[in-house]
Amino acid sequence: MRSRFSAFAVEDAAYLLRSWHPSTRPPAVGFGAGTRWRTLTIVRTSGGSPLHTEGTVEFRARYTEDGRPGELHEVSRFVRHGGAWVYLDGTVG
Repeated sequence: MRSRFSAFAVEDAAYLLRSWHPSTRPPAVGFGAGTRWRTLTIVRTSGGSPLHTEGTVEFRARYTEDGRPGELHEVSRFVRHGGAWVYLDGTVG
C-alpha cells in the first residue's frame, strides 16, 4: 500500500499498473494536474502475512487539489498474484 501511495505521489503509472491485478487493471492511469498526494495513514490491516493469499488495508490519504485539501478514505483488497502482492479493488468510504 505504501509503495502504491508513493507511486501516485510521483506519478509512476508503470509501477501502479504492474502492481494492479490483471482482472481489474485499467488500460491506463491518469493523474490530476493539480493534485498532490501529501500523507498516508494506515487505519487497519487484515491478512497479508506470508501465510495469507489475500489481505485488506484501510487507509486515509490526504492530498491537495488546486490548493484545496482533501482526503481519500478507502478499504483496499490485495491478493497474491505471480508471487507478489497486487491491488485487486477498493471500497471508498
